[in-house]
Amino acid sequence: MSVRVDKWLWAVRVFKTRSAANDACSSGRVRVNGEIAKPATKLSVGDSLEVRRRDDLRLLEVVALLDKRVSAALAAEAIVDRSPPPSTQPADPLGDMIAVAARRERGAGRPTKKDRRQMNKMRGE
Repeated sequence: MSVRVDKWLWAVRVFKTRSAANDACSSGRVRVNGEIAKPATKLSVGDSLEVRRRDDLRLLEVVALLDKRVSAALAAEAIVDRSPPPSTQPADPLGDMIAVAARRERGAGRPTKKDRRQMNKMRGE
């Protein structure tokens, strides 16, 4: 027995919609057993998946085949998550500074030209 990879990723709640899972497969962000997977690639029990989403990497192992979306508890039983723990460092070393610089006090109004120049300088523009 086998199931399409995009359908399985949607059924175990890795992606919110099946079209999002399909897009991830089509763009090469999903690998099955080390090879890039197309949306129609068939999965079987014991296959390993590598899914990239933004800066996140998830390593999954197929324990049960699902073709319909099920509850979160049942979905959790169908996979083994072997993902590394998330890194504590931000991807952008200036990420915290940009977020702080972009915040303004409530009621402060529009930024002045001087304020905009300072914000652009903090962003590196």
